[in-house]
Amino acid sequence: MKTKQIFETYNRKGNQTISKFRYCPVCGTPCISISTLKHSKLKCPQCGFILYQNPSPGVVVLIVHNDMILLGERDNKVFMGGKWSLPGGFIEFDEDFLSAAHREIMEETGLSIKIISILSVVSNFFSPDLHTLVIVLLAKKINGALQPGDDMAKLEWFPLSGPFPSMAFEADRHIINRYYTTKLTGTSVDPRFASL
Repeated sequence: MKTKQIFETYNRKGNQTISKFRYCPVCGTPCISISTLKHSKLKCPQCGFILYQNPSPGVVVLIVHNDMILLGERDNKVFMGGKWSLPGGFIEFDEDFLSAAHREIMEETGLSIKIISILSVVSNFFSPDLHTLVIVLLAKKINGALQPGDDMAKLEWFPLSGPFPSMAFEADRHIINRYYTTKLTGTSVDPRFASL
């Protein structure tokens, strides 16, 4: 199976990204749009501050237990609610990606995990105002009681071979299929952060 790491749900070629901000966070002056060959940014004409719009960093975890994988049905109040995904979420500014994975898994599933490896890194272009860069981790369950929380309405173990419910993200389906097909475990992680 071929590796795929770029997933697009809209045609980003020729589309301008949409900024949620219009005013300079430093001095409050309305910003103006400046364009380079490929990108547009907002710049403050008063103080020169440039507002860069970067993808949001995140982690998702493929938790494998007895040839089963854990999926969660996303709560209706979140993006792609009602569909299923690997558990995970955004990395906070003050945390590393491994600690973020432990936190997100505990919040969403109630489980403690041991992170085994980094499976992949993917870019998701969901809409002009939502781009993510996601680190995909492989982990095994250590302990805890399965309990949906945070952005998950329901949790279930599925056979690694499928079938799977309606998935929210193409990247998740690809990750699961690639792992099932190849059994590639990726690259090791810093052992100090594998278990918290």
